[in-house]
Amino acid sequence: MSDDSEGLRALEEQRLGPVLRRREQIQSGTTDQRLLDSEGDSEWVHTDPWRVMRIQSEFVEGFGALAELPAAISVFGSARTPVDSPEYDAGVRIGRALVEAGFAVITGGGPGAMEAANKGASEAKGVSVGLGIELPFEQGLNSYVNLGLNFRYFFVRKMMFVKYGHGFVVLPGGLGTLDELFEALTLVQTQKVTRFPIVLFGTKYWGGLVDWLRSTVIAQGKAAEKDLLLFHVTDDVEEAVALVSKEVGPHGSVTT
Repeated sequence: MSDDSEGLRALEEQRLGPVLRRREQIQSGTTDQRLLDSEGDSEWVHTDPWRVMRIQSEFVEGFGALAELPAAISVFGSARTPVDSPEYDAGVRIGRALVEAGFAVITGGGPGAMEAANKGASEAKGVSVGLGIELPFEQGLNSYVNLGLNFRYFFVRKMMFVKYGHGFVVLPGGLGTLDELFEALTLVQTQKVTRFPIVLFGTKYWGGLVDWLRSTVIAQGKAAEKDLLLFHVTDDVEEAVALVSKEVGPHGSVTT
């Protein structure tokens, strides 16, 4: 290759670490130059590569804070559950019973059903965890959380629920609760996680969903009949705790 060809190629090709840029994708300056230059706009902090670092930091903070938790159960439910409702009372009793069974309690850290479960866990002198999320209408972590983290990214938060929760108890809830529920069901169905008990609390509330799964989703071949065995439905607090305790011991050991 001639010197002229080498020179032409140099003008058309730029290597920035592992990234190769050619022709119109070539940027002016070097990575070091942009790092050390104190002038220019600050839009770079909103770029995707910078977001990767933020995402990484959330994983690191989450893993570091939760790594030494005892076996825990994640409790989900609506942030709109009234304090004076039977559902709130059930949440308190579930949180308390889980601690008495040897578990830590993890919730989304918000009000309503989440607050109820944290309250029960806190009053039972257990580990009461709240994993909050940055939202336009976020109300902050409830006062019954004694170990709390706030996340920017839903998917990082969801990872923590599954990684450090050894099972789910799902109280009546809305779209966020359904999101967590079906995420867990999918992970169990595809064997991404094993021995992961899922309990739906409230037969009247969840009955319509179960009927739809059976009469529509399974009837049309979109799921298998055995998928209904991935979860249990109950109205009894003791049964709910017994079901999640059946396969998970208080120290996180898997039982049969």
